[in-house]
Amino acid sequence: MGANYYSDPVIFLLDTVFSFYILAVLLRFLLQWVGGDFYNPISQFLVKITHPPLRLLRRYIPAIGRVDTSSIILLVSLQMLSDGLTLLVTGVSFSLAALTLLSFSQLVSLLINVFVFAIFARAILSWLTSDTLNGVSNLLYSVTEPLLAGCRKILPDLGGIDLAPLVALMGLQLAKMLIIPPLQQLISLVG
Repeated sequence: MGANYYSDPVIFLLDTVFSFYILAVLLRFLLQWVGGDFYNPISQFLVKITHPPLRLLRRYIPAIGRVDTSSIILLVSLQMLSDGLTLLVTGVSFSLAALTLLSFSQLVSLLINVFVFAIFARAILSWLTSDTLNGVSNLLYSVTEPLLAGCRKILPDLGGIDLAPLVALMGLQLAKMLIIPPLQQLISLVG
């Protein structure tokens, strides 16, 4: 029984717990930023699980316009803590600069993935007409509509066929391909 026998389950647990909470904070930030419906049960869940640390941070860190800087600080801190603990458990040495860049690249990747999955889910739910999915549909609409509306502005009118989701998905994938690799190269240089 080597070190991996114990470190792999610890890394799995750390990654799972931190990933779910980071996702919850990111979704709350996005819903707040786009003015989503906070009376929705999903929004209420996100508010309740993220409220304690954000309430504390908001005492010291004010919002800048519509940007909840406390949420951003919490996101970066949690991602850095998660990455730092994972690297410590695996025995990898790292600098603070490398850890910061790694955490930033993972948060950018997560943000892009949230938009990709939200656009796919919105497209799939648009085919269904169930009242039970209304809350989910409303939240997906709130999160994705600013991006899709921007895409519709640059697309010509195609007679009722909405290609905005396709253009948005292509743009998100392109952004991921252009942003993440340079950050990873920078991490290896700073490492």
